[in-house]
Amino acid sequence: MDHHIADALSRPALVRLDSRTLCLRFETMKVASALEAVRYLLERGTIAQGDTLVDSSSGIYAHALALACHRYGLHCHIVASTTVDRTLRTQLEILGVTVEPMPASASLKLDQSRRVARVREILRDHPRHHWMRQYHDDVHYRGYRPIADLIREHADCDHLSVVGGVGTGASTGALTTFLRETAPQVELVGVQPFDSVTFGSEHVHDPEIIIAGIGSSIPFGNVDHTLYDTVHWFGFDAALSGSVALLREHAIFAGLSAGAAYLAARWEQRLDPERQVVVLAPDTGHRYVDAAYSRHAEVPMPEDLRPRQITRLADMDLPWSRMRWNRAEAPPNAVSRPIAVAS
Repeated sequence: MDHHIADALSRPALVRLDSRTLCLRFETMKVASALEAVRYLLERGTIAQGDTLVDSSSGIYAHALALACHRYGLHCHIVASTTVDRTLRTQLEILGVTVEPMPASASLKLDQSRRVARVREILRDHPRHHWMRQYHDDVHYRGYRPIADLIREHADCDHLSVVGGVGTGASTGALTTFLRETAPQVELVGVQPFDSVTFGSEHVHDPEIIIAGIGSSIPFGNVDHTLYDTVHWFGFDAALSGSVALLREHAIFAGLSAGAAYLAARWEQRLDPERQVVVLAPDTGHRYVDAAYSRHAEVPMPEDLRPRQITRLADMDLPWSRMRWNRAEAPPNAVSRPIAVAS
């Protein structure tokens, strides 16, 4: 029996989609990392009950950190993206979170940079607040070890690919790091939107990008590029096609990053029919209903889509591109610099 709902939410459902495909389906994936990160920081004495934890979020991490703070008796301050909807904001407020929404921005890129700048201002004015730095502190890797153990129990790790959104780098990076402790040959396939610096797609603009949380306009210190074997970049239409297919074929209602991962996994299996894959579905599809799922009749069928295979970042293009990354270093614009707090 769990003593807090966060403990239950930290465990995903592991669903077999077919003989070669597993899906890690979370309600809110980052609960696993936030809960263990907070527990570890309390254990070390870095933070104490009654402290305030602060961070920036586009939604999933805000909910996860709020639950972890509620679980351990801490205050929570979230600088919220414009993508945080009314339903989530209401939950956060009832949980006692200080929610500071950012004003409407011309782009998600501007929204993200503004949020980080505001966090620095908060720390300047409240030096005893603790910045969780979900983008840069590898303490967020720790919560994924039990999930890697779960995968290891049910998959052939000698012929396995982990496929999922890159985001902060913690989920896919941590799972693969822990799996490679016993099976170094596990492959990691990262999923990115266009318009993201993380894997060099900032020069390709997707006018409908709303795949929140898996790309970035700023470098992330938690992304270890040398873990990734292959990268797929998706536009809105292709990602939605995958999400609709995942729901239609397997009754899994998930966000756009899960749909993109599902398409990427299908393609990787087409190239290597003997390979098993684990697809990450980090959240449900509820916040995408109006902006995405309501247009399900318009999207192409997955069978009609194929990635543009590239060998140079300059050659990528909508709606879907794929490149063997071969565990290379970060592109120049994705190199993370030391973080300085405003004074």
